[in-house]
Amino acid sequence: MPLSFLTADRAFDAADDVALPFDDRERWRRPYRPGPWRVGAAALLLLLASFVLLAGVITALTATLSSAGFCFVVALIVIAGALRMLRMGVWVSARGLRHVSLLVTRTTPWAQVAGVRTVQQPVRWLGLPRTVQGQALVLGRRGRAQQELPALMTTHNADFLGRVEAFDRATDAVEAWADENRTH
Repeated sequence: MPLSFLTADRAFDAADDVALPFDDRERWRRPYRPGPWRVGAAALLLLLASFVLLAGVITALTATLSSAGFCFVVALIVIAGALRMLRMGVWVSARGLRHVSLLVTRTTPWAQVAGVRTVQQPVRWLGLPRTVQGQALVLGRRGRAQQELPALMTTHNADFLGRVEAFDRATDAVEAWADENRTH
């Protein structure tokens, strides 16, 4: 079973000359693959969840069902967190731009997007409080919602740490989606 949230559409890799190579533009898609840091962290969380599930089975056989139920609930929370971690990132469609973080998803219609640009600024290293100098893709919004928005993606987040070329391709793809859909 293919995990659509884990792999990006391969059309971006195959069609370098076409900015928006999709037939179904209404479907939300991530224009890049998740990075090795994100996939590795999710794999470790799923490994932890398997141990917690095993502990829940052993607890169910030897102790009370309420303590086993607690183990199963903890395992389900860890699994949900790992799956949510894999979905994190920037998603685009003809309807707008969606920024998925661990707990919050922000969707901005293209009509409210003033621009999407890459800037040089201090960025967080792997989402930790430590900042380093890097590039970030930022969203400029129109209208009354002029508040400061977090960077959509950076060269030092879990998707692009050590993958500058992948960051450049992803930002180019998001900027192409923005240019195409803001004019319509």
